[in-house]
Amino acid sequence: MLRLGFPVIGVTDVERAVRFWTEALDLAATPEWATETWRTLVSPGGERALALMHSASPAQPRPRLHLDLLVDSTAEQRAEVERLVRLGAREVDWDSYPPEPDFVVLADPDGNLFCVVDLSRAPSGG
Repeated sequence: MLRLGFPVIGVTDVERAVRFWTEALDLAATPEWATETWRTLVSPGGERALALMHSASPAQPRPRLHLDLLVDSTAEQRAEVERLVRLGAREVDWDSYPPEPDFVVLADPDGNLFCVVDLSRAPSGG
């Protein structure tokens, strides 16, 4: 039976990406499935959560697929955005924000875009 796996992010510097994403999401790099061009990151419970794969191509300025990282409040969103920026992310000057966005667009150190979504303001109501 076909099953959905986990997201894989293409990066130019695997070790830098490991440092950023393990700290950002409280994940750990596992020695299993690790090569010079691939790292698998696992949750505290040991489940595979994210993979990082070396890529020679640059990050897409408007990717069709991206990660949404979820928080429960506006205060938590602000705090997490600040923390992620301290870890090496940068805020993106996104020209497609709706009038009252529930998300903030960031780029990881490699330029891969992702969003921090405030579920208390999301259209679905969380």
